[in-house]
Amino acid sequence: MRLDKYLKVSRIIKRRTVANEVCSLGRVKINGKEAKPSAEVKEGDVLDLLMGGKHMFARVLSVRETAKKADASDMYEILPGGEA
Repeated sequence: MRLDKYLKVSRIIKRRTVANEVCSLGRVKINGKEAKPSAEVKEGDVLDLLMGGKHMFARVLSVRETAKKADASDMYEILPGGEA
């Protein structure tokens, strides 16, 4: 799944256009490498997001095309050192 779509479906970022912009600005890394919006996200990947001056580290637990709001947080796990 594309990175920008994953960020939107998992509700880490609420809008896909915003997710696309954040990725384009180089503020998202997958497994330590800067990622474009079209980068593929797989289970087990570690995302490093820089938003609002804070780092958020999240491990991808599942990749789904759609998720209900209540189930979206089950798609990732916040890692120590990361802000929610």
